[in-house]
Amino acid sequence: VQLVESGGGLVQAGGSLRLSCAFAGNIFTFNTVCWYRQAPGKQRELVARSPGDSNTNYSDSVQGRFTLYVDNAKNTIYLQMNSLKPEDTAVYYCNAGITTRDTAGRYTFLERWGQGTLVTVST
Repeated sequence: VQLVESGGGLVQAGGSLRLSCAFAGNIFTFNTVCWYRQAPGKQRELVARSPGDSNTNYSDSVQGRFTLYVDNAKNTIYLQMNSLKPEDTAVYYCNAGITTRDTAGRYTFLERWGQGTLVTVST
């Protein structure tokens, strides 16, 4: 079972986008959830990380502009991106630690990645 991303696209500088990352399965809880990005010719970098039981950490380059949040009712992780800049152009990936519980009450821990969604910010 995968994480399915959506919400990328082309936006002008100063605009906003919201990325979604949905888990199509029976979740007991999200554990640590993260968003990464990889710009052309660059290494993948951590954008935001939420351990679940403490404050979310953001990279300096997005602090104050991006917000990671989780809708547990929808099994979905979001990244709200405001005041976008051309240097935010990248493929964005979600990553999550997930605990599932089956009908017999057995717990399983999974780590999953989304497939990536392209965000392009024009000048």
